[in-house]
Amino acid sequence: MSAPTGEGPVTDVQARSAETVVPHNHLMAGLLGHRDELLRIIEAAFPDTQIAVQGNRITTTGPDAVRVARLFDELVIVLQSGQGLDGPQVSRTIDMVREDLSPSEVMNAEVLRGSRGRTVRPRSAGQKQYTDAIAENIVTFGIGPAGTGKSYLAVALAVQALQSRQVSRIILTRPAVEAGERLGFLPGDLMAKVDPYLRPLYDALFDLLDPEGAQRLLDRGTVEVAPLAFMRGRTLNSSFIILDEAQNTTPEQMKMFLTRIGFGSKCVVTGDVTQIDVPGGRSGLVGLEEVLTGVENIAFVQLTRRDVVRHKIVADIVGAYEQASRLAGPSPR
Repeated sequence: MSAPTGEGPVTDVQARSAETVVPHNHLMAGLLGHRDELLRIIEAAFPDTQIAVQGNRITTTGPDAVRVARLFDELVIVLQSGQGLDGPQVSRTIDMVREDLSPSEVMNAEVLRGSRGRTVRPRSAGQKQYTDAIAENIVTFGIGPAGTGKSYLAVALAVQALQSRQVSRIILTRPAVEAGERLGFLPGDLMAKVDPYLRPLYDALFDLLDPEGAQRLLDRGTVEVAPLAFMRGRTLNSSFIILDEAQNTTPEQMKMFLTRIGFGSKCVVTGDVTQIDVPGGRSGLVGLEEVLTGVENIAFVQLTRRDVVRHKIVADIVGAYEQASRLAGPSPR
């Protein structure tokens, strides 16, 4: 390796060292974390790169010096936007930098400003791809494990579309897998029996809107929450339609649902193909991408454990199941 020379192009030796200057002390505290816990995460992710902190100056030396310096620059931009940092968020940021993405662009994209002043934003590269796909297509399939924000982001974008008058109503639906014997033992009419299956969609809606406002929209029919069976025979115009837990539809139900889409409507279908509970295992979501290949204005977005935004243990559990599935190999026929 050649030694650096004064002027001229940057040599390999020079490229092994980089520097970030943090403009304010409060940003420095947020960047490093309590007792340097965030700094320790970065050091563990890049063990061959030395990170030296002196005042507001961070110097990186090693094979990933430039990449780590860019990571610090991106995290500073996120902090300057008013967001805080935690361990899982720093880990997701590291993944994005390794893929040569811009974490600040991903995490500063605003989806919706909620009723309590909290802003809904993508928190991973996969989530940003998902929200972009919903904005650009008529039908978007978000497929991935629990905790990746599939349903929550879809409801947030539905609320945003309603508030901006892109659509005149929101329709939230999901299959009631146990719509036979077990539901029959529950008290109440049909809607009372299927309500437990629809509760996660209610929860997302009430979290994004103030309870009174959400209830008014439900009472007026501007927001409709209904089991999938109620979609048959309808044409849904000027609507933002979300089908949740789509892995538990049958192929016939999926076809029925997708042919309900009317003029001026947008549709999001979410599901996790590792959690199929439909009787017989005939999921309408499995193999659907091949069926719809070539159809315009349809997007499939695959989310992974790196997009999990719940507690870190959720991502670890998803990873453990994925590893066990790989070790087990294909199931015998």
